[in-house]
Amino acid sequence: MTTKTKAVNYTPEMEAALRDDYANGVAVEVIAANVGRSMRSVVAKLSRMGIYKKPERLTKSGQPVTKKDKLADELAALVGLTEAEATSLEKANKTALAKILAALS
Repeated sequence: MTTKTKAVNYTPEMEAALRDDYANGVAVEVIAANVGRSMRSVVAKLSRMGIYKKPERLTKSGQPVTKKDKLADELAALVGLTEAEATSLEKANKTALAKILAALS
């Protein structure tokens, strides 16, 4: 009877290097090049290790992404709308909602 041994994709030394580099702010692309793995492989390994944080999504102008329902909820709270009225606001244009919220704030 033969026993199968699982091939180790990342050695303990590589895992330590991943942990140290990621903690020191080294880009995932650079880490992947250093360990000779693909970027997706490194992200998956960092995720399994519990230390990978997904980068925050930004708009084209560099601002954090804001959802329309959040803008509608803020407007509803500001002017005292009911939940049904706030739900209908979610159908409005996102830019218009943001401008109205900015004007009222």
